[in-house]
Amino acid sequence: MRHGSIPGARGRVRPLILLGDPVLREPCRDVTGFGPELEDLVQDLFATMYAAQGVGLAANQIGSALRVFVYDCPDDEDVRHLGHLLNPRLVETDGVVVRGPEGCLSLPGLEAGTERYDHAVVEGFTVTGEPVTVHGTGFFARCLQHECDHLEGRVYADHLTGWRRRRLARQIARTSWHRAGAPGEERGEARDEVGRVTG
Repeated sequence: MRHGSIPGARGRVRPLILLGDPVLREPCRDVTGFGPELEDLVQDLFATMYAAQGVGLAANQIGSALRVFVYDCPDDEDVRHLGHLLNPRLVETDGVVVRGPEGCLSLPGLEAGTERYDHAVVEGFTVTGEPVTVHGTGFFARCLQHECDHLEGRVYADHLTGWRRRRLARQIARTSWHRAGAPGEERGEARDEVGRVTG
């Protein structure tokens, strides 16, 4: 992306992939070539994230199984962090483990108290292939860990245990988007996804 351009201004809003679609459960592939298609993907990710009023979005949440995510997220000091990462690797998490509310654009309308470290470091590349290291604290650290999870085929619900996990599974079962089912999903498979959430 050119310096000074507004992220997502040239992107198109794509449909969000919801929990129950197998693409969310598959680890994403590394980006192996940098070119205009990747810039288009990053623009689409920003446009879709902003349209859905999110603070981060991974490529598999719009159906692309590549290791790419974007973010526009404040930390606990209300400092804005804006960017994108290709082939990100979560290289460090430390500090205090904090249980805080966490939601996901692929589980719309739901959230649960999820434990995350309050400091995270992610290494990756920009769309032009330049290496970058991103440090996050507080809410932004949560965002970085959340998006890295997506690229490994995990969602925040996988971190829940006990009654929090059971409560979220019940909430998922009652949502209109889950009852409708993901594309190509049979009703029995939807139940299996809730079972996976409930462990």
